[in-house]
Amino acid sequence: MRDIIILACEVCKNRNYTSTKNKRTHPERVVYKKFCPKCRKHTEHKQTR
Repeated sequence: MRDIIILACEVCKNRNYTSTKNKRTHPERVVYKKFCPKCRKHTEHKQTR
């Protein structure tokens, strides 16, 4: 049931991280605060399509 998702920075739109999530328990898109190496600061990373 777990799907691989790609997380992209909201500021620079750089795709930095991959993760997994359970689609049954979290059908909406996830947002995490993570470090962006391009921006060199912590920003929100949103799930891409």
